[in-house]
Amino acid sequence: MPDFRLVSEFTPKGDQPEAIRQLVDGLNAGVRDQVLLGATGTGKTFTMANIVAELNRPALVLAPNKTLAAQLYTEFRGLFPDNAVEYFVSYYDYYQPEAYLPHSDVYIEKDSSINDNIDKLRHAATHALLTRHDVLIVASVSCIYGLGSPDFYAKMVIPVEEGQMMAMEELLARLVEIHYERNDYDFHRGTFRVRGDVVEIIPAYSREKALRIEFFGDEIDSISETDPLTGEVKDKLRKTVIYPGSHFVSDRDNLDRAVEDIRNELQVRLADYKKTNKLVEAQRLEQRTMYDLEIIEELGYCNGIENYSRHLDGRTEGEPPATLLDYFPDDFILFVDESHIALPQVGGMYNGDRSRKTTLVDFGFRLPSALDNRPLNYDEFQERIKQAVYVSATPGALEMDLAQGVVVEQIIRPTGLLDPNVEVRKVQGQIDDLLSECKKRQSRDERVLVTTLTKRMAEDLNDYLNSMGVPSRYLHSDIDTLERMAIIQALRTGEFFVLVGINLLREGLDIPEVSLVAILDADKEGFLRSNRSLIQTFGRAARNADGRVVLYADKVTGSMAEAMEETARRRDKQKQYNIENDITPKTIRKSVDNLFGELGGKSDGNRANVGMAAETGADYGSTDPKQLQKTVKRLEREMREAAKELEFERAAELRDRVALLRERILELG
Repeated sequence: MPDFRLVSEFTPKGDQPEAIRQLVDGLNAGVRDQVLLGATGTGKTFTMANIVAELNRPALVLAPNKTLAAQLYTEFRGLFPDNAVEYFVSYYDYYQPEAYLPHSDVYIEKDSSINDNIDKLRHAATHALLTRHDVLIVASVSCIYGLGSPDFYAKMVIPVEEGQMMAMEELLARLVEIHYERNDYDFHRGTFRVRGDVVEIIPAYSREKALRIEFFGDEIDSISETDPLTGEVKDKLRKTVIYPGSHFVSDRDNLDRAVEDIRNELQVRLADYKKTNKLVEAQRLEQRTMYDLEIIEELGYCNGIENYSRHLDGRTEGEPPATLLDYFPDDFILFVDESHIALPQVGGMYNGDRSRKTTLVDFGFRLPSALDNRPLNYDEFQERIKQAVYVSATPGALEMDLAQGVVVEQIIRPTGLLDPNVEVRKVQGQIDDLLSECKKRQSRDERVLVTTLTKRMAEDLNDYLNSMGVPSRYLHSDIDTLERMAIIQALRTGEFFVLVGINLLREGLDIPEVSLVAILDADKEGFLRSNRSLIQTFGRAARNADGRVVLYADKVTGSMAEAMEETARRRDKQKQYNIENDITPKTIRKSVDNLFGELGGKSDGNRANVGMAAETGADYGSTDPKQLQKTVKRLEREMREAAKELEFERAAELRDRVALLRERILELG
């Protein structure tokens, strides 16, 4: 069993060693809930990593949004390069849930766009949990949604071994049963192809490697790992296990039982409708359910099969579904990052989902069992947690109550950086004042974050700054997950200097180049201007030695006063530590990691702009002609390979990138 091996040039400093010791002692003593009150930039991720390495136990890191989850995933991958660090978030780029609006008699069909790259990473996460112990998974609140039974998922694997007696036809039938598709022309993740006596498979949890199984009659002659593109053999295997292509899998006996249970539930429900003279609802439900059952009997699955998951899992009415948490062993540790946001999120998922599905059930669009395809409620979530550490610079009442006073404080930054100076300025003339501050930072190659209260204000301010010669972008909820990552990466690399947003700029954004945070309408009391929100926003300027916060307000509210008072307390403590240890604060120097190498993969239609943003952010902004020429050569090779594989759209996209980079080389002389 491999151990966690932490790889870092740094060692714990400041109050990190004491925080690590206290938390490890608490976990070893069986303390269920602890709070790590860590100021922004004090290395909370490094502290979590040290705890995992010392205890050598599987870990789940719960993040409140995909952007922060991606950042944590990248950091943990760097700290544990030899261990299984995985990423588990919602795989929808776009998701419109099924719904019915009774007041207007409008039915909205489910519509979604699945991101294939994230789907692969989700499969990689469950595969790692079932095959090894040294697993750390970074997840969003998606981890409390129904995933399919881990028992059936593990039961449906196909073990193959060199010398094993198995007819090729049997293997092909088993692959179809666990939701792999045969495709002899377009070979991609989740498919298999047959060439003579050779079966090649790209597992659902991989894209970089394919399995090649060669037969001699009814005997498996050899097993290899190959490159899916070139066919080059990477490794010879004596045996391996093929895991299912979907988390919602079931064997034929269980499927037959589930179909019978669904028919019985349908008959009971139809009888209820007819008794109350709801004939339209009865016809609607019978037509839809019988159609689904025919497809399930024929193919083993149907669109929306998750709505029948209670029957497929053999659960009783009201029993919670299996989730990612059920794939973990009992000794796992939960870290809830930015817990003051993430815990209320967990508590809020169940009621919203229940309300929407109750309407569908009442009007005959779904069977009552569809209500059991749902996220966990808060109590069910807590029942599955054995030990947890809640991590936040501003812990909320929920986690403080759970911890019952077990709070570990981490205020000192190993870099000696202080909490930023905070200044209040009048609202009158705020835009001109902000423009002046932005130009100062631009001249010093520093970055600025600006928070507004509305999307319209963010977009209008972005347009104004660009028109005044300050390169700017905006960031809000209308921008999809991977493009957000590209925007943040482009900000760090200097493609633009000012990022305007709403509350997306608060928790967890790690951008050491930011020296100014400007908060417009700071005196408008509410969620976005509460003391916790303000402290979190102040923290975005705490990774730069020249960090400063400007609050534009006509009065100092209670939230502003509390936030400034707490910031001053921390700053005084940090100053004292620096004096005692003769430390001069220095801005963090952090490499600009390319999230797209892990989360992107090949571009598709939905990812073209994101891919371009990543390329122009990381490559186009470079001032090294030699590096740019290397990038051009690499992209040209990829372009030729794409054309050879008849991926003409991909080849055209690469051609356009090459043209942009050649222009950049000419600009640099």
